[in-house]
Amino acid sequence: MATVRLLGIDPGSRVTGYGILDMDGPRSRYVASGCIQTDSARPLPERLKTIFEGVAGVIREYQPDEAAAEQVFMHRNPDSALKLGQARGAALCAVVMAGLPVSEYAPRAIKQAVVGGGAADKSQVQRMVALLLNLPEPPPADAADALAVAICHGHTRQTLQRFGAAAVLAGRRR
Repeated sequence: MATVRLLGIDPGSRVTGYGILDMDGPRSRYVASGCIQTDSARPLPERLKTIFEGVAGVIREYQPDEAAAEQVFMHRNPDSALKLGQARGAALCAVVMAGLPVSEYAPRAIKQAVVGGGAADKSQVQRMVALLLNLPEPPPADAADALAVAICHGHTRQTLQRFGAAAVLAGRRR
């Protein structure tokens, strides 16, 4: 099986996290992670440009094969949800402009895949990401969330590949 480089994105209008993993079969290897910071004093369109350019720069530097992003969940504050959706859109535009396939996962599904429970808090996600990737210490929250997205995508794509192989085998037996 060939190594596949995955980009995980945790979008935010102030901080967008990214995480890069190499998946080699069932093994995931940490490559990089970080945060794209925007200046919250700047108008939203300028912050969206920063997010777009930041994600595009990460893609140019690390050359991922696939990307995955966290879906927007409904906030109590509609204005916050709209800003988050726009930040997510800016990040996804950079991914699509680079020609990468992108998958999307609900926050609950990501936590379930990484921690084992969909109601996990940020510190639990940080600790499990560090444990799963053999990191010396937990990464910052937004970077850990992005790595969790990449881990979730890696597990999901592996499972789908197994199902595809099983379907092929089942078809041969008929």
